[in-house]
Amino acid sequence: MAADEKVVLHEEEVGRALMRIAHEILEHSPGASSPAGAQAPALVGIHRRGAFLAQRLHALLEELVGGEVQLGDLDIGFYRDDVATRPDAPVLHASHVDFDVNGITVVIVDDVLYTGRTVRAAIEALFDYGRPRRVQLAVLVDRGHRELPIRPDYVGKNLPTATSEHVHVRVRELDGVDEVAIAQPVEAEAA
Repeated sequence: MAADEKVVLHEEEVGRALMRIAHEILEHSPGASSPAGAQAPALVGIHRRGAFLAQRLHALLEELVGGEVQLGDLDIGFYRDDVATRPDAPVLHASHVDFDVNGITVVIVDDVLYTGRTVRAAIEALFDYGRPRRVQLAVLVDRGHRELPIRPDYVGKNLPTATSEHVHVRVRELDGVDEVAIAQPVEAEAA
């Protein structure tokens, strides 16, 4: 089955969305009213593309606060609720949360929010490292169709979609380009 694809966010728009998310994170952080007192929360990206987006937000936040921001990444492969029913074994990446999450605010970063199941798995994985004071969620794209009561705190783009459509986030670190595209399944023509 082939798919027709339409790019809905180009490189510049992805960059602007991340900058806006970084500013919004600081606006909702204690002490953000004075630049010297701004305290950015820790960022933890979900592998794969969420981890790269978290790295970019990390760089933006460190520039904005003029100081250090904690950064980590999570592999949620074994925390998924469908791990036993998937035909293939999950592709695993190492998790890196090399700071104490107890009592701090952690922003989980992902590329697309869809059903909410990936975020649920990430929260479970994060709590294996400790008990954060608060967990927030930043996503580049919120496409709707939630199956769990999960809502993002920071959104780059709300993108209403049909359940049959696929949202593809591409990042230059993996894909050579920054873009978001919607793929519409095309029925195979009868031969």
